[in-house]
This record gives sequence, C-alpha cells and structure tokens, in this order.
Amino acid sequence: MINISTIKTHMFCPRNLYIQTYVDKEEENNYQLAIEIKKLKIDIQDLIQKNLRKIKKEMELTEIEKELSENIDSFIKSNADAIMSMDLDMTPDQVNEIIDNTYFNIKLTALKIKQAMNMYQKDAFAITDMFFPNCMYSYLLKDQKLELIGICDKIEIIDGKYYPIIIKSSNPPLKGVWDQDAIELVAHAILLEEEFETEVFVGFVYYEKIDEKRPVVMDVNLRKGLFEVIREVKEITENKKLPNVKMNPKKCSKCEYENFCLKG
Repeated sequence: MINISTIKTHMFCPRNLYIQTYVDKEEENNYQLAIEIKKLKIDIQDLIQKNLRKIKKEMELTEIEKELSENIDSFIKSNADAIMSMDLDMTPDQVNEIIDNTYFNIKLTALKIKQAMNMYQKDAFAITDMFFPNCMYSYLLKDQKLELIGICDKIEIIDGKYYPIIIKSSNPPLKGVWDQDAIELVAHAILLEEEFETEVFVGFVYYEKIDEKRPVVMDVNLRKGLFEVIREVKEITENKKLPNVKMNPKKCSKCEYENFCLKG
C-alpha cells in the first residue's frame, strides 16, 4: 500500500523520498510528529468552535476575540507537553508557531463572525454552520485495489456532498494551490469516492497562514497526474530506482538532506 504521505514527499523531491526509504531511519519519528501536530491543530479548531457558541451579537470585536481565545494557551501547552512526552522532537519554535497561527486565525474568525452577526442579526450560536459545517476529522481512507491509503485532515459534508480538505501550514502561492497540494488532494478525493460510493468534483486546500480555503477541481488531468506520480513512487520504493532531479536552490535549502544529497 502506498501512503499519501509518500506521494507528498515525492512531489517535494523524488530524491528526498529515495533517501527516506533507503537511508534515513528517523523518518518514522518525523512522520508521527507531523500527525500529532495536525491532530493538535484540529483539536484547537474544535475548542474555538465551542467558544464561538458563547458569542452574542452585541459583543464588540475585542470581546469576541477574548471569548474565542478562552483556554487556548493552556490547551496548546498541555498538548505540546504530551507530544514531547512521547519522545517526539517537537521544538519550542514549533509550539510558538502554532500559538501565533492560532491567534492570527482567531482575529480573522472574530472579524468574520462580527460581520455575519451584524448582517443576520443573530448570535454566533445560530450561524455556527456558516463557519463550521458538518464534517469528519482525520478520517482514514484506503483502497486495496488502488493500493493507496491516507488520512484526510477534514471531510465536509454539505447537502449530501463530500468535500475533502487538506490543511497546510506552508506559505500559499499568490493564486490557486501548489501542484503537490493538488495531487495530494485528488488522492484523498479518489479514496473518498471509493469509500462512500460517491463522486467528488471539488476539494479544498486550507492554508492556515492566511486562513483561506482554496478550491481545486478534481478534473481528469489532475487524476491522470496522480497515477503518474504513483507509478514514479513505485519505481523508487519497489524497484530502488535512484531518481534524477534538477537542483532547485530554494527547495534544496529547505531540505534536511541537502548536504547528504549533494555529496551523493
């Protein structure tokens, strides 16, 4: 079975995937840490949603921010301590980044809620679905025929339609989404179609840093692109094929294997 996380790694750099598969023995730790951080971010969203229900339409913006922020600090810190107790290498910088992003999103959410309450003249409890639709979190999807498995960050269900959402902490492009994010998303969409015997026409990439959910159409070309990537991944993971890659200074500088790769 190919994990969608493997596809993500390949889209970043095929050589990176090769090194992880055959050289780096610490990758499992890094992968587990990434999963735990995503779980924490989802739990934070749940807490914000609970806090939202207490907000009244007569509240000022600063009051709304205060209500949304209730227990956030202690929640993040206690969960970060729990992650670190699992012998996962979560750094203080990662904790601070989660806190900073959370409070930035709270400010944006407070502004949106205030505008919506003014428009509809209703308390936040009555318009919660506008901000938090019915959804499933961290849903495991797999298909034996496709030999594909992955955990979808979030699946929104609106009027009987399923919409996969992946959550990204990276900087977004000026428009649209990154190619690797689109490929990851369509992989979840295809698994979702198999799991619930439905059709998925649109998915979303949520970029945390700008609190924006960007749509991606699950068209034929994107689906073909996924299967081409899967073929390339199998060449590396099953046939031990060392991929040829073009050096990209911006991308390579962000890779933990930069020195190792250059030596190779």
